[in-house]
Amino acid sequence: MAVVKATQADIDLLARLLRAEAEGEGDQGMLMVGSVGINRIRSDCSDFIGLRTIPNMIYQEYAFEAVQKGYFYQRAREKEKRLARRSVNGERLWPAKYSLWYFRPPGDCPATWYDQPHVGRYKLHCFYEPTSEECENIYNTF
Repeated sequence: MAVVKATQADIDLLARLLRAEAEGEGDQGMLMVGSVGINRIRSDCSDFIGLRTIPNMIYQEYAFEAVQKGYFYQRAREKEKRLARRSVNGERLWPAKYSLWYFRPPGDCPATWYDQPHVGRYKLHCFYEPTSEECENIYNTF
């Protein structure tokens, strides 16, 4: 059962984001990107107050570098659509389970990102989850 509302167009859009942001990280890495996106919609805190839909989350200003690149605008593939559906259905993996941020640094993961603590790394991406003071709601969304 979906944890956020999603049309087929939303699934396609999320699938394109997963591929563009983390194709090199494999299925698990793409699923983690999906988790972060769904967390942003469900958390309603920090920089993500008021996000209610997948398009709102993906096209939020400065949210994802991929939307500025042509690769993002290619048609979604079935593999990524399946991963997008899993994300929409609430599947979350550590270190993205409660994360609202991730990024790919050129070296080691910084201890914080947007003032939030580093919680883990998966391949080349570092994940950051908010403190309970910053976003208590993220820990109550599932």
